[in-house]
Amino acid sequence: MPPVTGWNRRAVGWVRADMTTIGLIGSGNIGSTVARLAVAAGYDVVLSNSRGPETLAGLVAELGPKASAGTSAEAAAAADLVVVTVPLKAAQDIPAEPLAGKVLIDTNNYYPERDGRIDALEDGSTTTGELVQRHFAGSRVVKAFNNIWFEHLAGLSRPAGSADRSALPVAGDDAAAKLLVTEFLDRIGYDTVDVGPLAENWRTQRDTPVYVTPYGPYGQAGTGAGTEVVRERVAEAKR
Repeated sequence: MPPVTGWNRRAVGWVRADMTTIGLIGSGNIGSTVARLAVAAGYDVVLSNSRGPETLAGLVAELGPKASAGTSAEAAAAADLVVVTVPLKAAQDIPAEPLAGKVLIDTNNYYPERDGRIDALEDGSTTTGELVQRHFAGSRVVKAFNNIWFEHLAGLSRPAGSADRSALPVAGDDAAAKLLVTEFLDRIGYDTVDVGPLAENWRTQRDTPVYVTPYGPYGQAGTGAGTEVVRERVAEAKR
């Protein structure tokens, strides 16, 4: 099914529905999985990583003619929607200017053993999404994909209306940006649960009830979690 064209009128205003190109900054497990789902849904993808476009030749070949590789700036310039999927400590090193005006999906989680200790996250005075939004001040950041293991993400995609369709939580400060991301997730096979602004994305972080386990045990085939299950798990989160 080709990408939808035109504009959708929603309560919050005009929302773009003619996305054709997804840019990925970071092409690891989550990034490559999102790229595969996007290509399968009819999108073009532009992949990038910190090691250079030439290191992505194998993945581009696997994905076929709808995929290409470039620098992070090239991926940003080409994209209607950008997925930033690098370790949290590396997100601060990505130049913000090429992403100004873009809607960004932030997939980050905070892992102190990898990212180093971040006091503002330790004391709960901010969230990972807010930190990323602060860095990319000219962009509109939406948190998504951070609570699901990449193998489950790859295997649980279902067409709209399927009884066993899974849902993913999203958080963001811009309602129109969240609707754009919701449309993208719908196209690649997922319903969404809106958990509120970026200040609430702590509810979906590592070790919360909605992290990984609703979709099945880590390292095993996924069983899926619909909107009601995800909504209940999000509500169960405690600081």
